[in-house]
Amino acid sequence: MSALPSEVFPESGDERPWRKFICRACGFIYDEETGDPDGGLAPGTRYEDIPDDWACPLCGVSKQDFDPYAPPAAGATRSQARSHATALTPRLAPRGRKGVVIVGGGLAGWSVARALRARDPDMPITLIAADSADIYPKPALSLAFGHKKTALDLIASTGPDAAGELAVRLVPHAHAVGIDAQRQRVRTTRGSFEYDALVLAMGARPVAAATLPDDLCWRINALDTWTRLHAALAHGAKRIAVIGAGLVGCELADDLVHAGHAVTVLDPASRPLAAWASPAESQRLLDAWQTLGVRFAGSTTVEAVARSGGSASPLFVGTANLDASHIVIRCAGGATHEADIVIAAIGLATDPRLARSAGLEFDSGIAVDETTLATSVPSIYATGDCVSIHGKPCRFIEPIARQADAIACAIVNQTGEATAHRAPLVRLKTRSSPMTLVGYR
Repeated sequence: MSALPSEVFPESGDERPWRKFICRACGFIYDEETGDPDGGLAPGTRYEDIPDDWACPLCGVSKQDFDPYAPPAAGATRSQARSHATALTPRLAPRGRKGVVIVGGGLAGWSVARALRARDPDMPITLIAADSADIYPKPALSLAFGHKKTALDLIASTGPDAAGELAVRLVPHAHAVGIDAQRQRVRTTRGSFEYDALVLAMGARPVAAATLPDDLCWRINALDTWTRLHAALAHGAKRIAVIGAGLVGCELADDLVHAGHAVTVLDPASRPLAAWASPAESQRLLDAWQTLGVRFAGSTTVEAVARSGGSASPLFVGTANLDASHIVIRCAGGATHEADIVIAAIGLATDPRLARSAGLEFDSGIAVDETTLATSVPSIYATGDCVSIHGKPCRFIEPIARQADAIACAIVNQTGEATAHRAPLVRLKTRSSPMTLVGYR
Protein backbone atom coordinates (compact mmCIF):
# COMPACT_ATOMS: atom_id res chain seq x y z
CA MET A 1 0.00 0.00 0.00
CA SER A 2 1.28 3.46 -0.83
CA ALA A 3 1.99 5.88 2.00
CA LEU A 4 -0.41 8.78 2.46
CA PRO A 5 0.69 12.31 3.35
CA SER A 6 0.96 12.94 7.11
CA GLU A 7 3.48 13.78 9.79
CA VAL A 8 6.36 11.54 10.82
CA PHE A 9 6.54 10.19 14.35
CA PRO A 10 10.03 11.41 15.30
CA GLU A 11 10.69 9.10 18.25
CA SER A 12 9.85 5.78 16.61
CA GLY A 13 12.80 5.51 14.26
CA ASP A 14 10.32 4.79 11.47
CA GLU A 15 10.59 7.57 8.90
CA ARG A 16 7.46 6.57 7.00
CA PRO A 17 4.62 9.10 7.25
CA TRP A 18 1.58 8.15 9.28
CA ARG A 19 -1.27 6.62 7.30
CA LYS A 20 -5.01 6.42 7.78
CA PHE A 21 -7.41 3.64 6.82
CA ILE A 22 -11.18 3.79 6.55
CA CYS A 23 -13.63 1.00 7.38
CA ARG A 24 -15.70 0.09 4.33
CA ALA A 25 -18.59 -0.96 6.54
CA CYS A 26 -19.08 2.00 8.89
CA GLY A 27 -16.64 4.77 7.92
CA PHE A 28 -14.47 4.59 11.05
CA ILE A 29 -10.98 5.93 10.34
CA TYR A 30 -7.98 4.18 11.87
CA ASP A 31 -5.07 6.58 12.34
CA GLU A 32 -1.68 4.92 12.84
CA GLU A 33 -0.48 7.91 14.86
CA THR A 34 -3.23 7.68 17.50
CA GLY A 35 -3.88 3.93 17.33
CA ASP A 36 -6.87 2.43 19.14
CA PRO A 37 -5.95 2.35 22.85
CA ASP A 38 -9.41 1.11 23.87
CA GLY A 39 -8.95 -1.80 21.46
CA GLY A 40 -5.42 -2.61 22.63
CA LEU A 41 -3.51 -0.79 19.85
CA ALA A 42 -1.00 1.70 21.24
CA PRO A 43 -0.40 5.01 19.45
CA GLY A 44 2.04 4.44 16.61
CA THR A 45 0.75 0.95 15.70
CA ARG A 46 1.24 0.44 11.98
CA TYR A 47 -1.63 -1.03 9.99
CA GLU A 48 0.38 -4.10 9.02
CA ASP A 49 1.17 -4.73 12.70
CA ILE A 50 -2.49 -4.85 13.75
CA PRO A 51 -3.34 -8.39 14.94
CA ASP A 52 -5.69 -10.31 12.65
CA ASP A 53 -8.22 -10.69 15.46
CA TRP A 54 -8.55 -6.92 15.97
CA ALA A 55 -12.05 -5.61 15.22
CA CYS A 56 -13.29 -2.20 14.12
CA PRO A 57 -14.29 -0.45 17.36
CA LEU A 58 -17.52 0.79 15.81
CA CYS A 59 -18.94 -2.12 13.83
CA GLY A 60 -16.76 -5.14 14.60
CA VAL A 61 -15.46 -6.05 11.12
CA SER A 62 -11.84 -7.14 10.66
CA LYS A 63 -8.90 -5.09 9.45
CA GLN A 64 -9.26 -6.72 6.02
CA ASP A 65 -12.34 -4.52 5.58
CA PHE A 66 -10.28 -1.30 5.70
CA ASP A 67 -8.99 0.71 2.74
CA PRO A 68 -6.31 3.44 2.61
CA TYR A 69 -7.81 6.85 3.33
CA ALA A 70 -6.57 10.27 2.23
CA PRO A 71 -8.15 13.05 4.35
CA PRO A 72 -9.03 16.46 2.88
CA ALA A 73 -6.11 18.84 2.49
CA ALA A 74 -5.00 20.41 5.77
CA GLY A 75 -6.50 23.84 6.32
CA ALA A 76 -9.32 23.40 3.86
CA THR A 77 -12.54 24.95 5.12
CA ARG A 78 -16.00 23.56 4.52
CA SER A 79 -16.78 26.47 2.20
CA GLN A 80 -13.64 25.68 0.19
CA ALA A 81 -14.69 22.06 0.01
CA ARG A 82 -18.11 23.10 -1.25
CA SER A 83 -16.58 25.34 -3.90
CA HIS A 84 -14.29 22.54 -5.03
CA ALA A 85 -17.13 20.03 -5.18
CA THR A 86 -19.41 22.39 -7.07
CA ALA A 87 -16.74 22.79 -9.73
CA LEU A 88 -16.87 19.07 -10.49
CA THR A 89 -19.64 18.18 -12.91
CA PRO A 90 -22.05 15.36 -12.04
CA ARG A 91 -23.05 12.88 -14.70
CA LEU A 92 -26.03 14.20 -16.63
CA ALA A 93 -28.68 11.81 -17.88
CA PRO A 94 -28.51 11.40 -21.66
CA ARG A 95 -31.71 11.41 -23.65
CA GLY A 96 -33.80 8.40 -22.69
CA ARG A 97 -31.78 7.62 -19.53
CA LYS A 98 -32.96 8.98 -16.19
CA GLY A 99 -30.38 7.24 -14.05
CA VAL A 100 -30.59 6.31 -10.38
CA VAL A 101 -32.14 8.38 -7.62
CA ILE A 102 -31.04 7.65 -4.03
CA VAL A 103 -33.15 8.96 -1.15
CA GLY A 104 -30.96 9.30 1.93
CA GLY A 105 -27.64 11.02 2.61
CA GLY A 106 -26.31 8.74 5.33
CA LEU A 107 -23.85 5.87 5.18
CA ALA A 108 -26.29 3.59 3.34
CA GLY A 109 -27.07 6.12 0.62
CA TRP A 110 -23.46 7.05 -0.01
CA SER A 111 -22.43 3.37 0.00
CA VAL A 112 -24.87 2.71 -2.85
CA ALA A 113 -23.61 5.75 -4.76
CA ARG A 114 -20.02 4.57 -4.41
CA ALA A 115 -20.87 0.99 -5.42
CA LEU A 116 -22.77 2.21 -8.48
CA ARG A 117 -19.98 4.52 -9.58
CA ALA A 118 -17.44 1.70 -9.26
CA ARG A 119 -19.49 -0.40 -11.71
CA ASP A 120 -20.66 2.28 -14.12
CA PRO A 121 -18.57 5.45 -14.53
CA ASP A 122 -21.29 7.06 -16.67
CA MET A 123 -24.37 6.28 -14.58
CA PRO A 124 -26.35 9.47 -13.76
CA ILE A 125 -26.84 9.43 -9.98
CA THR A 126 -28.91 11.87 -7.93
CA LEU A 127 -28.73 11.74 -4.14
CA ILE A 128 -31.52 13.45 -2.19
CA ALA A 129 -30.75 14.19 1.48
CA ALA A 130 -32.84 15.69 4.26
CA ASP A 131 -29.68 17.31 5.67
CA SER A 132 -26.31 18.44 4.31
CA ALA A 133 -25.33 14.79 3.56
CA ASP A 134 -21.97 15.08 5.29
CA ILE A 135 -20.37 11.67 5.72
CA TYR A 136 -19.62 10.57 9.29
CA PRO A 137 -19.72 7.25 11.16
CA LYS A 138 -23.03 7.36 13.02
CA PRO A 139 -21.95 4.72 15.59
CA ALA A 140 -19.32 7.20 16.77
CA LEU A 141 -22.04 9.48 18.14
CA SER A 142 -22.39 7.25 21.18
CA LEU A 143 -18.71 7.40 22.13
CA ALA A 144 -17.62 10.89 21.07
CA PHE A 145 -18.26 12.82 24.31
CA GLY A 146 -15.79 10.82 26.36
CA HIS A 147 -13.15 11.18 23.64
CA LYS A 148 -13.76 14.96 23.52
CA LYS A 149 -14.68 14.91 19.83
CA THR A 150 -16.41 17.75 18.02
CA ALA A 151 -18.69 17.57 15.00
CA LEU A 152 -15.83 18.55 12.70
CA ASP A 153 -13.73 15.73 14.14
CA LEU A 154 -16.43 13.24 13.17
CA ILE A 155 -17.01 14.38 9.58
CA ALA A 156 -14.90 12.39 7.14
CA SER A 157 -16.14 14.27 4.08
CA THR A 158 -18.67 17.03 3.43
CA GLY A 159 -21.65 16.12 1.28
CA PRO A 160 -20.63 18.42 -1.59
CA ASP A 161 -17.08 17.09 -1.49
CA ALA A 162 -18.30 13.47 -1.66
CA ALA A 163 -20.67 14.39 -4.48
CA GLY A 164 -17.80 15.96 -6.40
CA GLU A 165 -15.60 12.91 -5.90
CA LEU A 166 -18.29 10.55 -7.22
CA ALA A 167 -19.78 12.90 -9.84
CA VAL A 168 -23.15 12.68 -8.10
CA ARG A 169 -25.87 15.30 -8.30
CA LEU A 170 -26.53 16.19 -4.65
CA VAL A 171 -29.87 17.69 -3.58
CA PRO A 172 -29.39 18.59 0.11
CA HIS A 173 -32.02 19.75 2.63
CA ALA A 174 -34.82 18.13 0.63
CA HIS A 175 -37.50 15.82 2.02
CA ALA A 176 -39.02 13.10 -0.16
CA VAL A 177 -42.81 13.32 0.24
CA GLY A 178 -44.16 10.85 -2.30
CA ILE A 179 -43.32 8.29 -4.98
CA ASP A 180 -45.23 7.79 -8.23
CA ALA A 181 -44.08 4.25 -8.99
CA GLN A 182 -45.97 4.07 -12.28
CA ARG A 183 -44.35 7.21 -13.68
CA GLN A 184 -41.09 6.50 -11.84
CA ARG A 185 -40.92 9.85 -10.16
CA VAL A 186 -40.03 11.03 -6.65
CA ARG A 187 -41.68 14.18 -5.28
CA THR A 188 -39.62 16.23 -2.83
CA THR A 189 -39.76 19.61 -1.14
CA ARG A 190 -37.30 20.77 -3.81
CA GLY A 191 -39.07 19.44 -6.86
CA SER A 192 -39.68 16.11 -8.59
CA PHE A 193 -37.04 13.72 -9.92
CA GLU A 194 -37.52 10.93 -12.45
CA TYR A 195 -35.61 7.68 -12.19
CA ASP A 196 -34.82 4.42 -13.96
CA ALA A 197 -34.03 2.87 -10.58
CA LEU A 198 -34.82 4.21 -7.12
CA VAL A 199 -32.96 3.36 -3.91
CA LEU A 200 -34.54 4.18 -0.55
CA ALA A 201 -31.93 4.66 2.17
CA MET A 202 -33.64 7.19 4.41
CA GLY A 203 -32.98 5.40 7.68
CA ALA A 204 -35.27 5.17 10.68
CA ARG A 205 -36.47 7.63 13.29
CA PRO A 206 -36.31 7.49 17.08
CA VAL A 207 -39.48 6.02 18.55
CA ALA A 208 -41.87 8.67 19.86
CA ALA A 209 -43.70 8.24 23.16
CA ALA A 210 -46.29 10.48 24.80
CA THR A 211 -44.56 10.04 28.16
CA LEU A 212 -41.27 11.35 26.71
CA PRO A 213 -42.09 14.79 25.23
CA ASP A 214 -39.84 16.07 22.46
CA ASP A 215 -39.26 19.42 24.17
CA LEU A 216 -37.75 17.74 27.24
CA CYS A 217 -36.09 14.59 25.87
CA TRP A 218 -33.13 14.44 23.53
CA ARG A 219 -33.08 11.73 20.85
CA ILE A 220 -29.59 11.24 19.39
CA ASN A 221 -29.81 9.76 15.91
CA ALA A 222 -28.02 12.32 13.73
CA LEU A 223 -25.02 14.61 13.85
CA ASP A 224 -27.00 17.86 14.02
CA THR A 225 -28.84 16.81 17.20
CA TRP A 226 -25.62 15.45 18.69
CA THR A 227 -23.98 18.82 17.98
CA ARG A 228 -26.71 20.69 19.87
CA LEU A 229 -26.38 18.34 22.82
CA HIS A 230 -22.61 18.81 22.70
CA ALA A 231 -23.18 22.56 23.09
CA ALA A 232 -25.62 22.02 25.96
CA LEU A 233 -23.03 19.94 27.82
CA ALA A 234 -20.21 22.42 27.35
CA HIS A 235 -20.88 24.37 30.56
CA GLY A 236 -19.95 21.93 33.29
CA ALA A 237 -21.04 18.54 34.57
CA LYS A 238 -24.73 17.66 34.31
CA ARG A 239 -27.04 15.12 35.85
CA ILE A 240 -28.15 13.04 32.89
CA ALA A 241 -30.92 10.45 32.78
CA VAL A 242 -30.80 7.95 29.91
CA ILE A 243 -34.14 6.22 29.36
CA GLY A 244 -33.52 2.89 27.65
CA ALA A 245 -30.79 0.34 28.35
CA GLY A 246 -30.40 -1.10 24.88
CA LEU A 247 -27.25 -0.82 22.79
CA VAL A 248 -27.39 2.93 22.18
CA GLY A 249 -28.56 3.81 25.69
CA CYS A 250 -25.78 1.79 27.30
CA GLU A 251 -23.14 3.26 25.00
CA LEU A 252 -24.30 6.82 25.64
CA ALA A 253 -24.37 6.26 29.40
CA ASP A 254 -20.85 4.86 29.39
CA ASP A 255 -19.58 7.66 27.16
CA LEU A 256 -21.21 10.46 29.16
CA VAL A 257 -19.86 9.27 32.50
CA HIS A 258 -16.37 9.17 30.98
CA ALA A 259 -16.98 12.79 29.95
CA GLY A 260 -17.53 13.71 33.61
CA HIS A 261 -21.32 13.69 33.94
CA ALA A 262 -23.47 11.96 36.56
CA VAL A 263 -25.56 9.35 34.73
CA THR A 264 -28.64 7.34 35.65
CA VAL A 265 -30.03 4.69 33.27
CA LEU A 266 -33.69 3.68 33.50
CA ASP A 267 -35.22 0.65 31.80
CA PRO A 268 -38.34 -1.56 32.18
CA ALA A 269 -36.13 -4.66 32.15
CA SER A 270 -34.35 -5.83 35.28
CA ARG A 271 -30.92 -5.67 33.63
CA PRO A 272 -29.23 -3.67 30.85
CA LEU A 273 -29.03 -5.18 27.36
CA ALA A 274 -31.78 -7.63 28.29
CA ALA A 275 -32.68 -8.26 24.61
CA TRP A 276 -29.06 -8.67 23.53
CA ALA A 277 -26.78 -10.05 26.19
CA SER A 278 -26.73 -12.98 28.57
CA PRO A 279 -27.30 -12.32 32.29
CA ALA A 280 -23.57 -12.79 32.85
CA GLU A 281 -22.70 -10.19 30.19
CA SER A 282 -25.24 -7.75 31.65
CA GLN A 283 -23.71 -8.24 35.09
CA ARG A 284 -20.25 -7.55 33.74
CA LEU A 285 -21.50 -4.21 32.43
CA LEU A 286 -23.23 -3.43 35.73
CA ASP A 287 -20.02 -4.17 37.64
CA ALA A 288 -18.11 -1.78 35.38
CA TRP A 289 -20.79 0.88 35.82
CA GLN A 290 -20.66 0.56 39.58
CA THR A 291 -16.95 1.38 39.47
CA LEU A 292 -17.62 4.37 37.22
CA GLY A 293 -20.58 5.64 39.20
CA VAL A 294 -23.35 4.97 36.66
CA ARG A 295 -26.61 4.31 38.46
CA PHE A 296 -28.95 1.69 36.93
CA ALA A 297 -32.67 1.76 37.77
CA GLY A 298 -34.05 -1.49 36.36
CA SER A 299 -37.66 -2.70 36.37
CA THR A 300 -38.62 0.95 36.00
CA THR A 301 -41.44 2.25 33.82
CA VAL A 302 -41.47 5.99 33.12
CA GLU A 303 -44.94 7.53 33.40
CA ALA A 304 -44.16 11.24 32.91
CA VAL A 305 -41.35 13.71 32.34
CA ALA A 306 -41.83 17.37 33.32
CA ARG A 307 -39.92 20.42 34.48
CA SER A 308 -39.91 20.94 38.21
CA GLY A 309 -41.51 24.35 37.75
CA GLY A 310 -44.42 22.76 35.94
CA SER A 311 -43.85 24.46 32.57
CA ALA A 312 -42.08 22.84 29.66
CA SER A 313 -39.66 24.89 27.60
CA PRO A 314 -37.97 23.93 24.32
CA LEU A 315 -34.73 22.07 24.83
CA PHE A 316 -32.93 23.39 21.78
CA VAL A 317 -33.15 27.15 22.34
CA GLY A 318 -30.03 27.49 24.50
CA THR A 319 -28.37 26.32 27.66
CA ALA A 320 -29.90 29.09 29.80
CA ASN A 321 -33.22 27.28 29.84
CA LEU A 322 -31.56 24.06 30.88
CA ASP A 323 -30.39 25.69 34.10
CA ALA A 324 -33.71 27.38 34.87
CA SER A 325 -35.12 24.30 36.57
CA HIS A 326 -34.37 20.63 36.67
CA ILE A 327 -36.41 17.88 35.07
CA VAL A 328 -38.40 15.38 37.11
CA ILE A 329 -39.02 11.84 35.86
CA ARG A 330 -41.98 10.16 37.51
CA CYS A 331 -42.06 6.37 37.41
CA ALA A 332 -44.67 3.71 38.10
CA GLY A 333 -44.90 3.02 41.81
CA GLY A 334 -44.24 6.65 42.73
CA ALA A 335 -40.44 6.78 42.42
CA THR A 336 -38.96 9.96 40.94
CA HIS A 337 -35.60 10.90 39.46
CA GLU A 338 -34.18 14.38 38.89
CA ALA A 339 -31.98 15.35 35.95
CA ASP A 340 -30.67 18.35 34.08
CA ILE A 341 -30.88 16.52 30.76
CA VAL A 342 -32.96 13.52 29.69
CA ILE A 343 -32.01 11.33 26.72
CA ALA A 344 -34.57 8.94 25.25
CA ALA A 345 -33.00 5.83 23.72
CA ILE A 346 -35.98 3.51 23.39
CA GLY A 347 -35.43 2.36 19.82
CA LEU A 348 -36.02 3.25 16.16
CA ALA A 349 -38.96 2.91 13.79
CA THR A 350 -39.27 3.29 10.01
CA ASP A 351 -41.71 5.93 8.80
CA PRO A 352 -44.09 4.05 6.48
CA ARG A 353 -45.56 6.99 4.56
CA LEU A 354 -43.07 7.22 1.69
CA ALA A 355 -43.09 3.45 1.15
CA ARG A 356 -46.87 3.29 1.18
CA SER A 357 -47.15 6.11 -1.34
CA ALA A 358 -45.38 3.79 -3.77
CA GLY A 359 -47.39 0.71 -2.78
CA LEU A 360 -44.37 -1.07 -1.29
CA GLU A 361 -44.82 -4.06 0.97
CA PHE A 362 -44.17 -2.85 4.52
CA ASP A 363 -44.07 -4.60 7.90
CA SER A 364 -41.48 -3.54 10.49
CA GLY A 365 -39.76 -1.72 7.63
CA ILE A 366 -39.66 -1.79 3.84
CA ALA A 367 -39.72 -5.48 2.94
CA VAL A 368 -36.82 -6.42 0.64
CA ASP A 369 -35.36 -9.52 -0.95
CA GLU A 370 -32.32 -10.55 1.08
CA THR A 371 -30.13 -11.19 -1.98
CA THR A 372 -30.93 -8.18 -4.21
CA LEU A 373 -32.53 -5.76 -1.72
CA ALA A 374 -35.36 -5.33 -4.25
CA THR A 375 -38.71 -4.21 -2.87
CA SER A 376 -42.12 -5.50 -3.95
CA VAL A 377 -42.27 -2.87 -6.72
CA PRO A 378 -40.00 -3.21 -9.79
CA SER A 379 -37.03 -0.82 -10.05
CA ILE A 380 -37.23 0.20 -6.39
CA TYR A 381 -34.63 -1.01 -3.88
CA ALA A 382 -34.04 -0.24 -0.21
CA THR A 383 -31.13 -0.55 2.20
CA GLY A 384 -30.01 0.40 5.68
CA ASP A 385 -32.14 1.11 8.74
CA CYS A 386 -35.38 1.48 6.76
CA VAL A 387 -35.59 -2.16 5.56
CA SER A 388 -36.92 -5.38 6.98
CA ILE A 389 -35.79 -8.90 6.04
CA HIS A 390 -37.99 -11.89 6.81
CA GLY A 391 -40.28 -9.58 8.76
CA LYS A 392 -37.60 -8.19 11.06
CA PRO A 393 -35.85 -4.80 10.89
CA CYS A 394 -32.22 -4.84 9.76
CA ARG A 395 -30.61 -1.92 11.56
CA PHE A 396 -26.97 -2.89 11.48
CA ILE A 397 -23.87 -1.25 10.06
CA GLU A 398 -22.00 -4.40 9.07
CA PRO A 399 -24.28 -5.52 6.17
CA ILE A 400 -24.53 -2.10 4.49
CA ALA A 401 -21.49 -2.45 2.23
CA ARG A 402 -22.68 -5.86 1.03
CA GLN A 403 -26.20 -4.55 0.51
CA ALA A 404 -24.86 -1.64 -1.55
CA ASP A 405 -22.87 -4.02 -3.76
CA ALA A 406 -25.93 -6.22 -4.27
CA ILE A 407 -28.08 -3.25 -5.28
CA ALA A 408 -25.44 -1.90 -7.66
CA CYS A 409 -25.04 -5.29 -9.34
CA ALA A 410 -28.79 -5.63 -9.77
CA ILE A 411 -29.15 -2.14 -11.27
CA VAL A 412 -26.30 -2.47 -13.78
CA ASN A 413 -27.08 -6.13 -14.54
CA GLN A 414 -23.76 -7.44 -13.33
CA THR A 415 -22.99 -10.57 -11.38
CA GLY A 416 -21.52 -9.97 -7.97
CA GLU A 417 -20.79 -11.90 -4.85
CA ALA A 418 -23.95 -13.58 -3.63
CA THR A 419 -25.29 -12.00 -0.45
CA ALA A 420 -27.66 -13.55 2.04
CA HIS A 421 -28.74 -12.01 5.28
CA ARG A 422 -27.19 -13.46 8.40
CA ALA A 423 -27.26 -12.45 12.02
CA PRO A 424 -24.49 -9.84 12.13
CA LEU A 425 -21.96 -9.22 14.84
CA VAL A 426 -22.82 -6.18 16.92
CA ARG A 427 -20.14 -4.20 18.69
CA LEU A 428 -21.11 -2.75 22.08
CA LYS A 429 -18.79 0.25 22.24
CA THR A 430 -18.61 0.76 26.01
CA ARG A 431 -15.07 1.65 27.10
CA SER A 432 -15.64 0.11 30.52
CA SER A 433 -16.91 -3.24 29.24
CA PRO A 434 -16.81 -3.67 25.42
CA MET A 435 -18.61 -6.71 24.00
CA THR A 436 -19.24 -8.36 20.66
CA LEU A 437 -22.80 -9.63 20.46
CA VAL A 438 -24.86 -11.45 17.84
CA GLY A 439 -28.17 -9.86 16.99
CA TYR A 440 -30.93 -9.59 14.45
CA ARG A 441 -33.07 -6.63 15.51
